[in-house]
Amino acid sequence: MECIVCGSAKSAGLSSWHATCPSCRYESAGLQPTINETSAHAMLNEHDREAGLKALRSENFETIVGYAARYASPAATTLLDVGSAHGWFLEAARARFKVLGIEPDAAVGAGAASRGLPVRQGYFPDALKDNERFDVIVFNDVIEHIPDIRSAVSACKDRLNKDGVLILNLPSSRGFFFRLSKIFARLGWHAPFERLWQKDLPSPHVHYFDCDNLAVLVGKQGFELLKTAQLPSLRAVGLLERLRCVGNVNKLGLYLQYGAILCAIPVLRIFPSDIVVCIFRKK
Repeated sequence: MECIVCGSAKSAGLSSWHATCPSCRYESAGLQPTINETSAHAMLNEHDREAGLKALRSENFETIVGYAARYASPAATTLLDVGSAHGWFLEAARARFKVLGIEPDAAVGAGAASRGLPVRQGYFPDALKDNERFDVIVFNDVIEHIPDIRSAVSACKDRLNKDGVLILNLPSSRGFFFRLSKIFARLGWHAPFERLWQKDLPSPHVHYFDCDNLAVLVGKQGFELLKTAQLPSLRAVGLLERLRCVGNVNKLGLYLQYGAILCAIPVLRIFPSDIVVCIFRKK
């Protein structure tokens, strides 16, 4: 199959479902989403997942709201959060913007809506009304889950006002833990690699980009890159819950991973982060 970024032929990767582009380093997965299927959610402890992610994402979301305010037009008032999940980004952004969230997972979206947040259940852009346009569109840990990413980015251009800003917050293929997981996979231990792709979870990753190949892909849809930045990918608070939120986790392995990562957190700043944010403006 052809690479969606540069058109080169992709090569077989580290698993039967994994492929890479030797030209631009884009990586893809043939994993299928099972959102809203009860069996898929049975493997995921949503309470632990929420507890494990909230502290980290809330901190990162405040940073992203700052970028939105800085790079959007001074007259910008409206912001769309695609894949708004528990509504944490909506809570962070609503002091500056009039916000709307779209969330495909009915149960997760309903939980956010029950707290009074403006969340619409469905998929982007189908859940929007014909005349709805925004000054800022944000994807927080979402764009890497969307199979037809080029159509999604093209729809963003259609749904943004003049000089509108698109913000993509996503995992990076140059991140320390992703690279380490690939080394482990080559040595025969595939569990960390599968975990980072979120294999067997309701919404697995189907893309892994770095800032360079992502900028090429998004640029072809009519956007110019304004800024890239790294965001923290780990915090001690919530780490244990984050590790144990998936299914039947071996306790010994769990605590060994927890201890190793906890010790590594202070020195991780010298390595590339596993989370990046890329900010684009509609041409």
